[in-house]
Amino acid sequence: MSKFNAKYFYLAVLLFLVETLIAIFLDDRIIRPLIGDILVVVLIYCFIKAFWQVRPITAALGVFAFTCLIEGLQYLQLVDRIGLRDNRLIATVLGTTFDSKDILAYAIGAALMLVAKYRSAAFGRWHI
Repeated sequence: MSKFNAKYFYLAVLLFLVETLIAIFLDDRIIRPLIGDILVVVLIYCFIKAFWQVRPITAALGVFAFTCLIEGLQYLQLVDRIGLRDNRLIATVLGTTFDSKDILAYAIGAALMLVAKYRSAAFGRWHI
């Protein structure tokens, strides 16, 4: 069921801007590869929740599965196989390098969303 949620939408836009800044200005060993991958899960989760009423567990697990699928496509070197490595947009969105640690970062991002949701519900705060 679709229903627009402005809070999630604005949070998704903010996270997209943060992710863009990380991608453009950082080339380190922690923030870009780890924090960036955690935040991308939160970004996609917020985008989904901005437009669809879906249970938090469903959204979090769906986003985790989707990000693992993308990582699997990196393992299979999809971008190279379809000849799009030189396309910066496609190469950035789909990624070109498999890293099993990314799956851990995706799991952390999904878990953080669920913890935040259920903690906020227990304490009567804004629901994520």
